[in-house]
Amino acid sequence: MTSTSPANGPRPATIASIAAEVGVSVTTVSKVLNGRPDVAPDTRERVEASLARHKYRRRPKRRTLKGQLDLVFHQLNSAWSMEIIRGVDSIASAARVEVVLSQLAGAHRPTDEWLDGMLDRRPLGVLFILCGPSPAQQQRLRRQRVPFVVVDTDGETPASVPVVGSNNWEGGLLATRHLLELGHRRIAVISGPPDVLCSKARVAGFRVAHDEAGLTVDPELVRYGTFYVDAGYEHGMDLLTRKDRPTAIFAGSDLQALGVIRAARRLGLDIPGDLSVVGYDNVPAAAWVDPALTTVHQPLSDMAAVATQMLLDLARGVSIATNRIDLANEFVIRESTAPPRSRTTVTPAASGARPPRREETS
Repeated sequence: MTSTSPANGPRPATIASIAAEVGVSVTTVSKVLNGRPDVAPDTRERVEASLARHKYRRRPKRRTLKGQLDLVFHQLNSAWSMEIIRGVDSIASAARVEVVLSQLAGAHRPTDEWLDGMLDRRPLGVLFILCGPSPAQQQRLRRQRVPFVVVDTDGETPASVPVVGSNNWEGGLLATRHLLELGHRRIAVISGPPDVLCSKARVAGFRVAHDEAGLTVDPELVRYGTFYVDAGYEHGMDLLTRKDRPTAIFAGSDLQALGVIRAARRLGLDIPGDLSVVGYDNVPAAAWVDPALTTVHQPLSDMAAVATQMLLDLARGVSIATNRIDLANEFVIRESTAPPRSRTTVTPAASGARPPRREETS
């Protein structure tokens, strides 16, 4: 056990003193520090607790940027994920660092088995996309001096965790304000999972825009699902077959918006004449669908590039200026939104001419 001296104050903890306090061998403490999987969970927990209590830190080792970065998605999809990968590659390739790609099949926390395998490779660092390590896993990564950064965090994160994201609340606000300014008063929102921070923030912005306009949000028009096409289609079909169907839908992703558009067309509704649709992300396909999609431009590639640079700086031992970076969104107006058409007329002219086609940001 670590002893103290009145003259010199407490001595710094060593591997030997930690081992003596916990009642294990020095080898066992070393295995915990190096992330070896062959330590009983109960023993690992006691050793980690002692290391934390004594604020034990390994001496920093000189590290070069020879190695790999781990890029971990909670789930892969072709459009959103490719924008992230493009941003990561723009920085990693310039630094001549390889990237190892993996995904967690929809989970927002890696398993300990996955973490064991990743740590065996000794990467330069780990980039988590819409997922992140648990507090215990964060400790393991820090003990082994493996830096990590989270992009578009799925939930609240401690101030000590480096995070790069965008202002999702503002994005929800901008999208809903646009629809309200066009004259829509019955607007639905379809967001992602209700326990994911960006989903909740976008819905919060949607609600604030209604508050600003002195309107009450109908709880039946607030929907949660996944960020994928099937959720947009399923919720779209349900919303658009109601007698009091909405005249506009704000989707939490461009993929969801594509599902909504499919549902509308299946029901014989014209976009934007019968229904205005707003997406989120501004993936490249958003400009090519018919009609071209009005959407919130989330700078996915830039977010990934900033996070990758931050991770490489941490791997070099460089202190970063801040642990939280939020990039600004832009609102892109295209062809999928217009003033609502009166239900009693057959031509859009009865409620005013449709705005000219345009693509602009605000």
